[in-house]
Amino acid sequence: MPKYYRIKDRYILRGWEKLPYGIVDTETRYTGFVDSRYFRALSLCSGNADVSLPLVSDSDRAIIHELEEKNIVEPCKPGQGLKENQKYKKFPVRYIRNVHWSVTGKCNCKCRHCYIHAPEGIHGELPHDVIMSFIPQFEECGIMSAELSGGEPLVRDDFLEIAASLTEHNVKLTQIYTNGLLVNEKLLNQLDRMNVRPEFIMSYDGAGWHDWMRGINGAEEAVNRAFALCRDKGFPTQAEMCVHRQNIHTLRDSINHLASLGVASLKVSGVMNTGEWKANREAEDNSLSFSEILSAYLDYLPYYYEDAVHMVLTLGGFVALDFNRPDEFHIPIYQRTNNPDECICGPIRSSMYIMPEGRVLPCMPMTGTFVEKKMPFIQEHGLAECINNSYWFELVNLRLRSLFEKNDECRKCEFSDKCPGGCRAAAMSFDHDNYFAKDPMTCELFKGRWAEKIIEKMKTIRPEAKSV
Repeated sequence: MPKYYRIKDRYILRGWEKLPYGIVDTETRYTGFVDSRYFRALSLCSGNADVSLPLVSDSDRAIIHELEEKNIVEPCKPGQGLKENQKYKKFPVRYIRNVHWSVTGKCNCKCRHCYIHAPEGIHGELPHDVIMSFIPQFEECGIMSAELSGGEPLVRDDFLEIAASLTEHNVKLTQIYTNGLLVNEKLLNQLDRMNVRPEFIMSYDGAGWHDWMRGINGAEEAVNRAFALCRDKGFPTQAEMCVHRQNIHTLRDSINHLASLGVASLKVSGVMNTGEWKANREAEDNSLSFSEILSAYLDYLPYYYEDAVHMVLTLGGFVALDFNRPDEFHIPIYQRTNNPDECICGPIRSSMYIMPEGRVLPCMPMTGTFVEKKMPFIQEHGLAECINNSYWFELVNLRLRSLFEKNDECRKCEFSDKCPGGCRAAAMSFDHDNYFAKDPMTCELFKGRWAEKIIEKMKTIRPEAKSV
């Protein structure tokens, strides 16, 4: 009996240089890469091929059966083909899944720790026509999603036009990084009418200390209102908290407060020694040592369970906890090994940061380093050229072996067989002109044997919990 299959509507076939066979889930924007054998079987699921014919191999039929079980393909009538957008398209660039885009360098706060010196507005913002010209290039390069940041992205008068254009060019606006001052019911209603429902990521720097960190009065009240409004309107939220000597004592109260506002997840980290923080004397007085920060995290752990915090919590590079999986905890330094053929940094391999003036960077915290000045501008070279042939690509394609070749201390370290090298941006915040410098935080995690301390602590707090 003839049998036909088609790929379900939510999936599309795409390919990139070096990664030619991909299937994209348009709802999650996740791309699964397969080999040519799997892709051949996928290609038969076009609604036009009778897979019962002898010319279709048993291995192809087995793969199609597996795809059906995974709800990727479905039986269909003959000729019930794919939609035009589902058909295979290959992009002439390396794979970039996401852009983190500072659409402006201007801000309505005066944050003491801003990466890009937004209180001074030194990066400004591009004109409307220039910034809008970037978006079609995202689509042409196969970029699936965008996170909008600043400065404060909502200070742009054309913010909603940017959001609408992303949707028109099949780029999903997944997150908006904002201080919350301009988050109001009108904005959320407009986004809702556009069928755009991003996650709002807002900083909360400690109960009673948020105004001090943001440099203006009323910032804490405003962000509390914004979190509550997003919760009530059904927009997901996430929070970020930077700890320092003045606010570290508020950690427990701040976490509980954010959970009460419906915040789904919180990332806590020490203030990085970059941007405004590095430029003023307050860093000397208020920065915490890594051991002080990690000790505070360790001391907090029992409260997460005692307070039944309904929130995913990531404490820097220390530990991650998820209330949906109370019997599991994740220690990031156990996540990778130092495979010399792995990229130095995995996330920057598939995500790109775009500065307010259109310069590309591996990530935002590298702003202000020597790396910034060597990076290309999209408006001068075009995005495809920036991805394929630039200093940006040289950096994101570097392998871990390069770090150990350039850094004797790391190569000779007793933990060299376990340590994945740490964060390059964090390393350069201490050794400004050295991309291959050691990351002191990662050094402390290994040499202070903090992973072992977490495991021992968890045995007393929640004996049934396992490290995953």
